[in-house]
Amino acid sequence: MPSDVKAIVSLVALVVAVGFAYWEQANGKPHLFWFVIVLAAFAVVSMWIFPEASVKKGDIKPSKD
Repeated sequence: MPSDVKAIVSLVALVVAVGFAYWEQANGKPHLFWFVIVLAAFAVVSMWIFPEASVKKGDIKPSKD
């Protein structure tokens, strides 16, 4: 995934997570606030650290039928 797309997805994920965390806190569940924030941060960091799974040309071996 290109870096500019990753940056946009990261920003959207963090904005949605912050909105959802504040919504949970407003509904009387403040313990879920930090859970949502930490989970979103983990998701964004892991998206940047771990490479996207892909198959390179020539990696597929012909089947032995």
